[in-house]
Amino acid sequence: MAAQPPRPVGERSMGSPQEAARAPARSPAWTPTQARTPGAALVGQRESPESGLQEHYSNLCMEKSQKINPFILRILQEVDEEIKKGLAAGITLNIAGNNRLVPVERVTGEDFWILSRILKNCLYINGLDVGYNLLSDVGAYYAAKLVQKQLNLIYLNLMFNDIGPEGGELIAKVLHKNQTLKYLRMTGNKIENKGGMFFAAMLQINSSLEKLDLGDCDLEESTVHIGRMLKENHCLVVLHMCKHDIKNSGIQQLCDALYLNSSLRYLDVSCNKITHDGMVYLADVLKSNTTLEVIDLSFNRIENAGANYLSETLTSHNRSLKALSVISNNIEGEGLVALSQSMKTNLTFSHIYIWGNKFDEATCVAYSDLIQMGRLKPDNTDVEPFVVDGRVYLAEVSNGLKKHYYWTSTSGESYDHSSNAGFALVPVGQQP
Repeated sequence: MAAQPPRPVGERSMGSPQEAARAPARSPAWTPTQARTPGAALVGQRESPESGLQEHYSNLCMEKSQKINPFILRILQEVDEEIKKGLAAGITLNIAGNNRLVPVERVTGEDFWILSRILKNCLYINGLDVGYNLLSDVGAYYAAKLVQKQLNLIYLNLMFNDIGPEGGELIAKVLHKNQTLKYLRMTGNKIENKGGMFFAAMLQINSSLEKLDLGDCDLEESTVHIGRMLKENHCLVVLHMCKHDIKNSGIQQLCDALYLNSSLRYLDVSCNKITHDGMVYLADVLKSNTTLEVIDLSFNRIENAGANYLSETLTSHNRSLKALSVISNNIEGEGLVALSQSMKTNLTFSHIYIWGNKFDEATCVAYSDLIQMGRLKPDNTDVEPFVVDGRVYLAEVSNGLKKHYYWTSTSGESYDHSSNAGFALVPVGQQP
């Protein structure tokens, strides 16, 4: 039986299950009966494809005595206008709560209950972004039902929605049988180790999910279970594990699994207290692994020794890695120069991000030479050379693997290739 989400703080009391059954439908009532028959709350309501989404939403809110969320109403109106123009396929519905361009009333679990009723039969919508809202475990329940019912959905962004271990369990379990969702973002939801274990178990069964973001989810020492999953899963292409407290023992477990994995192309282990000792394992697996194309080691502490381990492998053995980020890793001139030399012999290695380390004159000259000779394209790194009094220096530029990981730009292209090279190098499903 699926886990039953608790009633969120501040939700109207529904009294006893008997009283809830007699009361007019107003919001999802969490009772044991409904937990056993999740579809019960959806029975009796037929969708009206002839009417627009905006009208359908307003009518359903009135029918269920639910307050209309003006932000949802506005977004649905925009989708209706796109459909009238003939753009009725492959639409991503963006209802992210951190939108700074329009007034936002953040989506609650009750709001999502109504929204999920509307979207379950909208086959022209294949992406849904409801990040930075207030869905909680109640919204996670209806998100799981939507994934189960809406078979065209390939992208779902639930980042930072106060979803806990129970909500994580609900979503992970529904993905056991799902064969359509390709990209799921759970970033920032504190599903903890309990919820993380359900995702690790799911990935040993699921055969469709290609990109999973479990970054900043309060998972610790998760690498034992993730490692076992990587040995069994041959579908996952992108895995974000930032802020998992992985450390050196954890990266060793991941690398042990990567000897047997032939699908993972993008590994994000940023912010994980990994030192140069952990780079021994990574450098060794890169000698034989021919699948990994992007590795994010930002905000660890690999230092010169770790950079040298990687440089040796990239120079003499590996010819599959395209991009490496070592931002803020306490690397000094020697290690940074070694990595730059790898690019001269390894023509596959095309993207490198080094800002936040300790630049000496040799480092500045080395990367300036790479850029000047055309070996390192300006869009493929986060530094730009400039000269003062005959001496070369490096300035930071806004390029990276995932510059817009937590936020979106209010002007220009939000997900251009130079600022979000990881998405461009390893495109999966619906882009964020």
